[in-house]
Amino acid sequence: MNDVLTGLDVIARDGSPVRNKRIGLLSHQAAVSRDLLRAADILRRIEGCNLARMFGPEHGYWGVMQDMEGATQERDAAAGAEVHSLYAVTTSHDMTDLEAAKEKLRPKPEWLADLDALVVDLQEVGSRYYTFVYTMKFCMEVAAKTGTEVIVLDRPNPIGGTHVEGNVLEPEWISFVGHHVLPVRHGMTIGELAGLFNAAIGCKLTVVRMEGWRRAMWWDDTGLPWVFPSPNMATLDTATVYPGMCLIEAIDNVSEGRGTTKPFEIFGAPGLDHFRFAEALNELELPGVVFRPQLFKPMFQKCAGQVCGGAQIHVTDRETFRPYETGLWIVKVLHDQLGDAFAWRRAPYEYEPATTRPAINLLTGTTEFKRIVESGGDLRAWIEAWREARDRFLARREEFLIYD
Repeated sequence: MNDVLTGLDVIARDGSPVRNKRIGLLSHQAAVSRDLLRAADILRRIEGCNLARMFGPEHGYWGVMQDMEGATQERDAAAGAEVHSLYAVTTSHDMTDLEAAKEKLRPKPEWLADLDALVVDLQEVGSRYYTFVYTMKFCMEVAAKTGTEVIVLDRPNPIGGTHVEGNVLEPEWISFVGHHVLPVRHGMTIGELAGLFNAAIGCKLTVVRMEGWRRAMWWDDTGLPWVFPSPNMATLDTATVYPGMCLIEAIDNVSEGRGTTKPFEIFGAPGLDHFRFAEALNELELPGVVFRPQLFKPMFQKCAGQVCGGAQIHVTDRETFRPYETGLWIVKVLHDQLGDAFAWRRAPYEYEPATTRPAINLLTGTTEFKRIVESGGDLRAWIEAWREARDRFLARREEFLIYD
C-alpha cells in the first residue's frame, strides 16, 4: 500500500499557494485529506487564507441530489460561507428554458471578481461523461475574464492513468457530458485536464501536484480513503464499470441500477429474460468480465417498483477489462433482445433536447453508434476504427501529463 498525498494533503502541509489570499472554493464532500478532513476546514486553518465563498457542482456540495436534479443554494455552517450551486435543471422541453438553465452552470463574474483565487478540489472518476471537470472548465473560463487565479488541488484518477479507451468525441456533440474532445476513458487526472483545457482558455492556472501517485495506480493502490463523489458512485467497483454502464442512461425503459444497492453494476428491464440476456453477453467473450443473471427491483427512478430481468457485471481482470466497449455491446444486446420494447431516452438530457440531440449521441459523442444499433451494423469494425483518433489524442495528451 502506498502513501499518496493529494493536492489537498500537500497544501495542508505547506500552506502555499493560498496563504494571505481571499479565496473561493469549488468542492464537494469527497474532497477530504488522508485523515478525512474537509478541504474547507483545512483551508480555513492556513494563515491568512480567507475563505469567502464556496461553490458546489452537480449533486450539490454534500452529494445529496440525484442525477439531473437541480441543487439548491446551501450554507456551510462550519465554514460560515454560502455555497453557490453551479448546477440547475429544468424539466422543460423548451429550448429557451434549457439554454437559460445552461447559463447557471457558470459562476456569475461578480462571484469571482473579488477573489484572489478560486481553489478547485473535486474528485472525479476518469470518464468523459462525469460533469465535475466541466464545472471546473466553466469556472476557468470566467476566471480568465475576471483575472482570478485558479488553483487546482490534484487528485488520483481512480481507474488509473494508463488505460485510454473509446472513440474521441466529435465537436458537434459537445455538451455538459462531454465538453472537450476526449475519448471516454481519458486516463488523466483533474489537474492534467485543467492544463489541457487551459491551453484554449488562458487563465492564470496553478496545479498543486500530488506526491507519490503513479499512472498505473488504481484507487485502492493509493492508501487514500474512498468517499463517494456522487450519490450513485458508491465504490471503486462502480467507477470501474461506469465508462460503459453510463450509456444505459440513454435508454428510456432500462434501469442502470439506480434505486438499488449496486448502481451501474446491476442493469435490466421488466420482461427481459435474465438467463438469455446474461448468456448472450457471456457468448461475446469480452475481456476481463463475466455476467451473472439477476432479478432486481429498483426503488426509485427508472422501473421503480418493478421486477427487472437483467444481469450483474463482474469484473474478473480490471487490467484487460474494457468498460466502454463492454457498455456498447450491452446496449446492442438490449436493443436486439427487447425488440419493439426498446426505446431511446425521450426526455431532455443534461440541457439538450432529445428530438435533435439524443442522449446516446451525447454520451458516445457521435451518431455512428446509434446508427449501428438501429441498423444491425458492424460494431466491431467501428471499434477498430477508433485507433487513429485515439492515437492523435494520446500524442496531444502527452504535453499535459504531470506524472510518470
